[in-house]
Amino acid sequence: MLEVLVCPMSQATLEYDAERQELISKSAGLAYPIRNGIPVMLQDEARELE
Repeated sequence: MLEVLVCPMSQATLEYDAERQELISKSAGLAYPIRNGIPVMLQDEARELE
């Protein structure tokens, strides 16, 4: 499934962080949460990467 998901901001591919349950977009500097097994691909819900 990860192969078909892209960052809604940058259209770049995402990396899966199993420990934090997030999808990481390095190009946008955002981490999208995964809640109950469902990725939340909204910019307002994303965490900025340090």
